[in-house]
Amino acid sequence: MFFRRKRNIPDGLWTRCAGCNNVVYKKKVEEKLDVCPDCNYHFRISTFERIKITLDEDSFEEYWKDMLPADPLNFKDRINYKKRIASEQKKTHLKEAATVGKGAIEGKEIVFGVTDSSFIMGSMGSVVGEKITRAAEKALELRLPLVVISGSGGGARMHEGALSLMQMAKTSSAISKLRVTGMLFISVLTDPTLGGVMASFASQADIIIAEPGALLGFAGPRVIRETIKKTLPKGFQTSEFMLEHGFIDMIVERNKLRQEISKILDYCNSNYSN
Repeated sequence: MFFRRKRNIPDGLWTRCAGCNNVVYKKKVEEKLDVCPDCNYHFRISTFERIKITLDEDSFEEYWKDMLPADPLNFKDRINYKKRIASEQKKTHLKEAATVGKGAIEGKEIVFGVTDSSFIMGSMGSVVGEKITRAAEKALELRLPLVVISGSGGGARMHEGALSLMQMAKTSSAISKLRVTGMLFISVLTDPTLGGVMASFASQADIIIAEPGALLGFAGPRVIRETIKKTLPKGFQTSEFMLEHGFIDMIVERNKLRQEISKILDYCNSNYSN
């Protein structure tokens, strides 16, 4: 009796899709900008990937990159806050959940920001709020459009107490100044965008775009379901549900997002010049 020798499959060649639960060839996923080739599920991606696929090559100039959070409460849960921050920085290679700066899309200059759910779920602490606020102020100063891509599932960062909660009002105030002066703000919502981020700057843009299938809202569906003790509508708080009910303006797949933002910038610039 003969048995075929089991072929060793190198690690990292395959990944399981959270959308369809299929095992898919990782290279195919990466070729589609981290989108499942079987079901179109959009995987979460890092800040570095966002910058790479959204902005012109080598156009990004980061602002306030050494800004670090304080620990006003000497907060501790399983570990203290300072150790948690150090651990997150080592894991993600980011200083904080928000990264902002100046860049360009197809030659058109913008002020650009992105929040990353891999850093304490992208929760909005004092540094995240300060960076988004400063980005809005810089856009106003330079007379450039502001584009922010949000991926924040953690709401306000409890580790910083009231200093975290006040960031909602602070970022909202900064965005309102853009609106008063007629400057363009484009918000892109990715999976997940929840809590204080969604309740403040992320939902206050002139144009709100979402990736397909993203979880969007204030409280998550599990929290709402357990609170009101009712079955939620199918697809509740997805991008598609939000579009149907008028909470967002459009859904754009990741491989078309850069071109779509560029078209919006062209259209708005032509209107401003007229």
